[in-house]
Amino acid sequence: MIKEIRLPDLGEGIDSAVVSEVPLGAGESVTKDDVLLVLESDKASMEIPSDHTGKIVDVLVNEGDDISTNDLLFKIEVVDDGSTPEPPSEDFDISKEPDPKPDLKPDLKPKELKVGDGVFASPGVRRLSRELEIDLNLIKGTGAKGRITKDDLHGYIRIRMQGGSSGSRLPRKAIDFSQWGDTETLKLTKVNKITGQRLQEAWQEIPHVTQHNVADITDLDSYRKKLKEEAEKTGKKVTFLPFLMKAVVLVLKEMPRFNSSLDEKQENLVIKNYFHIGVAVDTPSGLMVPCVKDVDKKTILELSEELVDISKRARDKKLKPDELKGGSFTISSLGGIGGTGFSPIVNPPEVSILGVSKSEWKPIYNKESKEFVPRYVLPFSLSYDHRVVDGASGAAFVERLSAILCDMDLFKD
Repeated sequence: MIKEIRLPDLGEGIDSAVVSEVPLGAGESVTKDDVLLVLESDKASMEIPSDHTGKIVDVLVNEGDDISTNDLLFKIEVVDDGSTPEPPSEDFDISKEPDPKPDLKPDLKPKELKVGDGVFASPGVRRLSRELEIDLNLIKGTGAKGRITKDDLHGYIRIRMQGGSSGSRLPRKAIDFSQWGDTETLKLTKVNKITGQRLQEAWQEIPHVTQHNVADITDLDSYRKKLKEEAEKTGKKVTFLPFLMKAVVLVLKEMPRFNSSLDEKQENLVIKNYFHIGVAVDTPSGLMVPCVKDVDKKTILELSEELVDISKRARDKKLKPDELKGGSFTISSLGGIGGTGFSPIVNPPEVSILGVSKSEWKPIYNKESKEFVPRYVLPFSLSYDHRVVDGASGAAFVERLSAILCDMDLFKD
């Protein structure tokens, strides 16, 4: 039986990926869970494993190809009984086999959709864009495989006529910086480029507000250190992030608008009754945001183990597609680096994100003793979509989070 292997859904907001490695070729045997492709997307580098055992009949992608969900990747002659696979006979009719997924082909031929500039658009759209002197690279397509439709072009024109800032910048002029001294050019990774594009779109489309606050974590940090000492006896680590994740979930349960998303028409608010927390991880390839599922159902020690594992695999490019989607809230922690505060950018389709800075000892005035006492203080910043959350709610969130982090008893499992 010939199986067509297509690119699965890679996660929310990941429309395409670049093939960085094709380990196997036509004629080679493959077993279940063998790596078929290594991809690099805007959020991660990931491996696509085989779901079947057999022999590769045809390889339909090459290194450097930009591929999208449901694109045909391989044809594999499947052998599930352990016998040696044979190549298909000349009269074998592949079309008679059921297609595991619908064939989502674009309306136009590839040569009509894409030319050397890397833009997918019909000749009519290109002609209109030339007449109006509009750079199609500035427009995000909503058609098949990211094709720019007439509606996309008209929508872009309306935004510009209304004075919108999205895409209104003029192309940058080339500058020869070497005329002033020695220079070095470093090529951006795929993760760098697409993450930058997504962040720019999020900043332009979402009305951001950032609320800053601090929390006295002196008692909580003492408890964490005791728990850490016990965990180290069994070779485990306990950082502060799991406590922060649990505290965030407690606030999200009380204030569900922060754990929501606008629907595609931006007319309804989808409240999520699950608590999947995305954790920003700095890797050599760029920033990745793996998602820790069901934080409310896991203990501090369980979360600590999962964070150690998922962070290591993010840096080693071993994340699975499912680990990059489904998040309802994101935490970006720079505490290990430093700083007293920053304004994180909301990660669509989420509506809020927490940025954590470095904790430090500070003298805090005690009204009862009328003395300054040393306390361990954590600064944090909450950015949110002002279309969904108002300023009063944002202030209430950071105040409630600060209060929870001061209550050590809430974290004892």
